[in-house]
Amino acid sequence: MPADETDLLRQGLAALGQSLGGDDLARIVQLLDELERWNRRINLTAVRSRGAMLPRHIFDSLAVRPWLRGRRILDVGTGPGFPGLPLAIAEPGREFVLLDGNNKKIRFVEHAAALLGLDNVTAVRSRVEHYAPGERFDTVIARAVAELATLAEIAGHHVGEDGVFLALKGRHPAEELRNLDAHWKATVVALSVPGLEEGSRHAVLMTRRNNP
Repeated sequence: MPADETDLLRQGLAALGQSLGGDDLARIVQLLDELERWNRRINLTAVRSRGAMLPRHIFDSLAVRPWLRGRRILDVGTGPGFPGLPLAIAEPGREFVLLDGNNKKIRFVEHAAALLGLDNVTAVRSRVEHYAPGERFDTVIARAVAELATLAEIAGHHVGEDGVFLALKGRHPAEELRNLDAHWKATVVALSVPGLEEGSRHAVLMTRRNNP
């Protein structure tokens, strides 16, 4: 594990007000190693620079960690496992279902979870509209998947009564908020992500009107 990358990882986590043990730091570095290796053969992500992976995949994923609720987390449109895999590393006591319709990306998620020993990760290949787990989730997360109104329509039913839908966005989504169904209450949190431009990342916390 390169010492300088580990230092950058620790510094970024500190900037987020977080810390991880040595084994978890090693898991994150190993995750990036595998992502790089697979990306050379299969196009998993447009982020190909190792220097860009820490802020755009790891820190951006972990920035939402303080707003997770409950034990069961659904990551909708996870792609090659973000934000779900970094969050699962940091939160071993929570159960994560990582959902995506793309077979090659879900195969990577399955491989990475097994390699890293993440027993709290289940990878599912399905479109969210067709996914029927039989039980709702405490937190549903979607990163750059669709507009808020569309997300609420196709995935809102997966959010438990007291749960939260965390939609990770770039700039403040003012127009999307105006189009959101009135059954949902939305709070926007500006995220400060190390290595990314200030004001470039926001989390929209959506809860049902009758809940906090």
